[in-house]
Amino acid sequence: MLRVAVLDDYQAAAHAMADWGALPPDVEVEMFHDHLAEENTLVERLERFDVVIGMRERTPFPRSLLERLPALKMLITTGMGNAAFDFDACTELGIVASGTSSGGGPGTMELTWGLILALARHVSSEDRATRAGQWQTSVGDGLADKTLGVIGLGNIGSRMAAVGNAFQMPVIAWSQNLTAEKATECAATLVTKDELLARADFVTIHLRLSDRTRGLIGRRELKMMKPTAYLVNTSRGPIVDEAALVDALERKAIAGAGLDVFDQEPLPPDHPLRRLENTVITPHLGYVTLEGYQGMYGHAVENIQSYLEGQPARVINPDVLDRTNLRQPS
Repeated sequence: MLRVAVLDDYQAAAHAMADWGALPPDVEVEMFHDHLAEENTLVERLERFDVVIGMRERTPFPRSLLERLPALKMLITTGMGNAAFDFDACTELGIVASGTSSGGGPGTMELTWGLILALARHVSSEDRATRAGQWQTSVGDGLADKTLGVIGLGNIGSRMAAVGNAFQMPVIAWSQNLTAEKATECAATLVTKDELLARADFVTIHLRLSDRTRGLIGRRELKMMKPTAYLVNTSRGPIVDEAALVDALERKAIAGAGLDVFDQEPLPPDHPLRRLENTVITPHLGYVTLEGYQGMYGHAVENIQSYLEGQPARVINPDVLDRTNLRQPS
């Protein structure tokens, strides 16, 4: 029997997102809807499983955890990369690591605009006020002629620029490797990071988390922003210094923030961002769409099938297939 664990299925949605019945009858699939962070507890839960499916970076798999899971033969991440999984350790331990479709598509871009619009038009506070019997308690900001500052003009950032132009917003952009030619192709203007922060009415972040982007927006950068400006982050929490952002929001040094990502996820119940009224916060929903989940979990099922057939698909660490210690299915 092959035992499969599906982790962090927060919405209890995984079962309906793929044809798990297509797996052989001797494959047992168990779905976990809670999140475990402590390593000893994770080992206790996962030590009997041959295959583990992780949703994005919700549960990290460092070497210390992998070494304590001797039954683990295959580790699947949704997406074709995962900064929280130690793929080198997987290779050394003989564990096949495979990926799936990213599930992203336009989802993160769409949610980012949802956050921008919610901030500009005070959607959250007006919703609460209307339900409480009040009527028109605030005056919102229009988007036309407001400057959109895009940090990172890649797949998502370029889509952000296109929609910004549709809203008749001047679009400025910056990233460490962005060229003027690339910016022009996206109907944006290349500026320095400091100029973007000083000019933009809405600053939106679309970068990968890495050593050079961690803490990219800190106290210094937040001080450059206009007091009427909004910061939106749907990329990764640690790109922004969270303590500095909380301080800026508490002092109303900036108008507000729209956040879909955080240093610690799920966000702790007593976190100050939960009580700040000049924020719109969502629980890392950028990639969470019906279409995205169907693609990711569907590929996970295919990956297990191909692994059982001796032809692993979408392998992230192909060198493992040549190792003498490769952990084979029972």
